[in-house]
Formats: sequence, C-alpha cells, structure tokens
Amino acid sequence: MSDKSKIEWTDATWNPVRGCTKISPGCKHCYAEVFAERFRGVPGHPYEQGFDLRLVPEKLEEPLKWKTPRLIFVNSMSDLFQAGVPDEYIVKVAAVMHSAKWHTFQVLTKRSERMRSLINTKLQFAAHSSHIWWGVSVEDQEYGVPRIDELRNANAAVRFLSVEPLLEDVGLLNLSGIHWVIVGGESGPGARPMRKEWVLSIKKQCREKGVPFFFKQWGGVRKAKNGRELNGRTYDQMPRLSLTATLGT
Repeated sequence: MSDKSKIEWTDATWNPVRGCTKISPGCKHCYAEVFAERFRGVPGHPYEQGFDLRLVPEKLEEPLKWKTPRLIFVNSMSDLFQAGVPDEYIVKVAAVMHSAKWHTFQVLTKRSERMRSLINTKLQFAAHSSHIWWGVSVEDQEYGVPRIDELRNANAAVRFLSVEPLLEDVGLLNLSGIHWVIVGGESGPGARPMRKEWVLSIKKQCREKGVPFFFKQWGGVRKAKNGRELNGRTYDQMPRLSLTATLGT
C-alpha cells in the first residue's frame, strides 16, 4: 500500500491484486503495466513477475491498520474484477472495505458486467456502504459508454465514472444514478490527444445534472507541463458522501 499516492483524486493506494490484461482501447498505454514490467525478474521485488496476475493475500488486512481516514484507490495496479480473480477473493477484499468504515474506498473497473453481477449477489453486504465507491472506466463510445448502464444497474450506494483516458467525444451520457465524474487525458510516451471540447461537453452535462466534476489532467507526453487547469481554474469536486468516511462515522 502507498500512503501518499500521486493520483490527484485519491490519498493512497491498496493492491491486494497485482497485474492485469488488456481488454479495450483505454488499456493500450497502461501506466501500471509499464511500471510493473520494469521490475520483471528482479528477485524479491513486488513486481518480480512483472504484470502477470497475482493475488496478494498478505496485503488484505493493511487498511485495517491505517487509523487515519484516507481516500483509498483499490487496485491501482490491477482490476479487481478480471476473470482470473476468484469470487471468494473479491468477497474477502470487500469484507475488509466494509469493516474499515473510517476510510473511503474507490473501486474502479473495466469489467463492469462482472462487477454488477457480484454487487447484486455476493457483495450485497458491502454495496450499500456509502464509504465504498464503485466506478467504471469510460474511454470511448464503443467500449466505455456501455459500462455506465452496467454500473447503474448495480445496487450500489455510490457510483462514479473515470472518463480517462478520454479518447473521443463520448456524446450525451446518462448520468442518472451517477455520483461523481472524473475526466482526464492520457499521459506518457505515445499519449493520444484529448480535445478541450470533449472535456467541456462532459463538464456541462455534469453541471446540468448536479454531478460533481473532477478534472484530473490534460495528460500528454509532458503531463506536468500541460497541467490540470480548465479555463483558468482547477475542478476538484467530490461526492458529498465522502464526509461520512472523513468524519469517521
């Protein structure tokens, strides 16, 4: 677990699963894969096996040891709902999140169908907890937008969208039942460009529906140079429900 994440919309990361596989265009330049593969073959390193899927049960209880409330991004280096992760292990991860009510957990996936199915069945015990936020990635119209309906059909208390990397105009989004939207461009070598009008369209839709809007970054090869200001200001809106975990109630 990293207690000081550089990801703008969270405080920390927790990775009881490591490694993943590509399933859609948003995965093309996966930052997690690039990082992990740098250490493939390094004896004793957490990513000695590169980006191969690996369960890490010894990491399961770490959030319970953190007594200061944090926003925690779950599996920043993986996808909890990928096919290789057993249902029983996902239930164990959810049980830890459910118990650690002083934190706020942010779960993000591209496997929206499986997440919906489990939230409505084996994860019902955790799905209605307002300190656990369930989200899907939305990079384009073909692969990303359909995930929103899957998310909306999950009986979860808090639902969010990570529209990153935004690869095209995603059109009009159905934001009913969505509590937060993050937007960001791709960064690093080979980063695909993001147009300002795509971002402004989503921002307008969020304003009209009263959904908190968070602009993460413009991205690009030089992420820091491009910054994260939109029309001269930053947008860091968060769901009000985060106060529940922040206050430790």
